[in-house]
Amino acid sequence: MFPHVGIVALAALVPLLTGFIYYNPKVIGTAWMKEAEMTEEKMKSANMLLIFVLSFVFAFMLGLMLFSLVVHQTDIYSTLINEEGFAKPGSEISMYIDDFMSKYGSNFRTFKHGALHGTIIGIFIVFPVFATNSMFERKSWKYTFINSGYWIITLALMGGVLCQWG
Repeated sequence: MFPHVGIVALAALVPLLTGFIYYNPKVIGTAWMKEAEMTEEKMKSANMLLIFVLSFVFAFMLGLMLFSLVVHQTDIYSTLINEEGFAKPGSEISMYIDDFMSKYGSNFRTFKHGALHGTIIGIFIVFPVFATNSMFERKSWKYTFINSGYWIITLALMGGVLCQWG
């Protein structure tokens, strides 16, 4: 029950697509630029190819970890990994896992369920991290809510994709 690399790669596109919309000047981009103290000159001086490639790599890493948080069935593997015969097809433990997955492998495997968990992760993990950094960096609460909002939406969408199709 490990995620298919293609689905993780698809989910890794979500932050790029969400960012394209969310940070557009017609949506919230202008407010973000002001709060982030970002200028047009700074934006033009960046190596955008490198930024997009690294963003995709980081999103892929995030997707690999997010999968285990939004798909409950992955817990059986971490619980039983040290059992004798775990990786041996036809072993008692292997047959137990196969039976468990045939009965329960599709429980809670919906976009809605993954989006719920992605949202919870965004609120209870990402937001506190951003808020703490923002306070020490003397950034505004508006800055914190803009960036946290992006990640809450993004993780909801990524969680939905991974849970439904991963």
